Amino acid sequence: MSRRVTVPAADDLFRPTAVPDPPTSQVVELADAQQAKAVQAKPAPRTPSGRVKHDEKVTVYVTSDELLDIEHARLDLRRTHGLAVDRGRIVRAAVALALADLDVKGADSALVQRLTEA
Repeated sequence: MSRRVTVPAADDLFRPTAVPDPPTSQVVELADAQQAKAVQAKPAPRTPSGRVKHDEKVTVYVTSDELLDIEHARLDLRRTHGLAVDRGRIVRAAVALALADLDVKGADSALVQRLTEA
């Protein structure tokens, strides 16, 4: 067995790490293709973010009854379905459901109906 240390060659150490920019005509063609694909594609289904680090924060004020309802739902999810979730996760899931319904049904969504009642 050799006791020599293997070191990288100079061309490995000083190789370019940045990808060269494509010519502008390719950039324009790529942008046009992406825009056409975005127009044809359906919007991605909304899903709650779950247990991840969240970068944004929103403060929501609820009545004591609404807070108790959320807490009861949390306990029921744990007791009945074995899901140990916090109140924030329940709220994020509810927001994802409401926004997905709005995306699909538009003016006929439960969110629009609920907000027009208020």
